Amino acid sequence: MTMSSHLVGAVILGTCAGALARLDTLIVDYRQYPSYPQGYTIHMTLAVIAAFLGAVAIPALAVKDFAAASFLALAATQFREVRAIERETLLNLEDSELVPRGKAYIEGIARVFEARNYLAMLTAFVSSGAVVVAGELLENLAAALAAGTAAGALVWLAIKRAVRGQHVVGDLADLELAPIEFDGPLLTVCGVVLMNIGLEEARQRYLREGIGVVLTPKDPSAKATLANIGQRQAIAHDASTVVGITKEVDEPYFTPLVRRDGKTGKVVMAIVPAERNPEALLEAIRRVPVLEAAVRRPTASVAGRMVD
Repeated sequence: MTMSSHLVGAVILGTCAGALARLDTLIVDYRQYPSYPQGYTIHMTLAVIAAFLGAVAIPALAVKDFAAASFLALAATQFREVRAIERETLLNLEDSELVPRGKAYIEGIARVFEARNYLAMLTAFVSSGAVVVAGELLENLAAALAAGTAAGALVWLAIKRAVRGQHVVGDLADLELAPIEFDGPLLTVCGVVLMNIGLEEARQRYLREGIGVVLTPKDPSAKATLANIGQRQAIAHDASTVVGITKEVDEPYFTPLVRRDGKTGKVVMAIVPAERNPEALLEAIRRVPVLEAAVRRPTASVAGRMVD
């Protein structure tokens, strides 16, 4: 087996492995982002480029083409622009949302799409490197490609396991339904005031069709995370996306609100859904992603443990 044959095989296999790893995470769900097919086209094109950059690095070094390797390292830094593009796109769409995502949610989405290109690059790098090393040791192209495939699969599985963590609100809090009440014009859930509603018709509609939810944090770190305003806005956005809302653009009092009880750390929510299905609402809230920027771990510090 010539060196050129297994180097070419390394580049091709690494590019395919990286692109497939990116495709594995490119899912259009209820949030409809990225959109289909335009969003798929953009992200898969970037994924192939990232995978190719990762796959060609070691073969370039193997033939002592250091200039090419340096150029690839420079080109890889351009993927930082992916985050800026995603952020700008979603910010431009905020005004068209009945319930906005919020800047923290948008920043989280932008970070994810940037990071996943790097993960595709890393998968391709490891897969391609395994082919080059195995090709030198085994001098068999089929065996080298098999080694590269196995290495790429293992590193991708390891990455997915490493970044999993507490990834949905259901990991942080116990959810239960709670009655919506009014103290005069003040809308309350479990004694927590959410807003002032002056229209009697709106108040009656909340009492008739609205659903109240209480989120009880499971630990002090969860309490601190749910206190984040961006995380609470993400809960309101995703819940309204899944179960729908009856709000129109000129009805601000039907905007879903998520407020916190400063004494207990509990978080409450009131919403008038398009279809009154309490269990569906609870499940929607449980599946809201935990924003990376919202995560807090006060108990990791000495002072935090003292307070706890």
